[in-house]
Amino acid sequence: MRDILVLDQVSKKYGEGETAVTALNQVSLRVGKGEFVAVIGPSGSGKSTFLSIAGALLTPTSGSVVIGGTDVTAISPGKLNRVRLEHVGFVFQSSNLVPYLTVIDQLRLVAKLAHCNDQVANDRAVQLLKEVEMVHRMHHYPDKLSGGERQRVAIARALMNDADLILLDEPTASLDSKRGRAVVEMMAAEVKSRQKAAVMVTHDERVLDLCDRIVTIKDGSLFTENAEPTNESENQQVMKTLTASHC
Repeated sequence: MRDILVLDQVSKKYGEGETAVTALNQVSLRVGKGEFVAVIGPSGSGKSTFLSIAGALLTPTSGSVVIGGTDVTAISPGKLNRVRLEHVGFVFQSSNLVPYLTVIDQLRLVAKLAHCNDQVANDRAVQLLKEVEMVHRMHHYPDKLSGGERQRVAIARALMNDADLILLDEPTASLDSKRGRAVVEMMAAEVKSRQKAAVMVTHDERVLDLCDRIVTIKDGSLFTENAEPTNESENQQVMKTLTASHC
């Protein structure tokens, strides 16, 4: 399995001297093709910083980040923009759809930024909307969609550029249990069928069973990385972290 995302001894500090704050401390992680990884941890533990660095939105203080074979800590800003556009797809908590664009135009915009052929882009957009069961809403605007529908459009948009890496930031936070699970099930299926790598930051223990691995971050450090929990002690460790995150 080829690694799509490789973080090697990544640290992020804000400030200098005695007032410096360490948001991430020598974090290392590898995520391969077809792998769906959940990142959990208490609020303020460094999850958001981790996801921003993994998506090349934030530069680490030290360490390296490799996305699709490219070390994004060692390239020019122009090349970095291309890596983000061509190799990374994002799904955010609130879907972040453009309010004045229809569903299909949300996807076409991604293709336009990548200078794709209009007909090819349109065909791909329609196909993706079929896969996420939103083709019947393709000409609707975001304010006419439910929360679950908006997140399905966000998933299709994240896949529009055929990204190697999909990053999800609390994708179920604004959804009820049924809709939240449906969204993550859909994402997990796309990751497997398209052989993408995906990392999801979440507080939602209801969807952890859909992930291949659960990674815990606490106080800026990655302190455990399990396969799917197989014994009571591992389950207790995961649930303890999730419980702490709601405090």
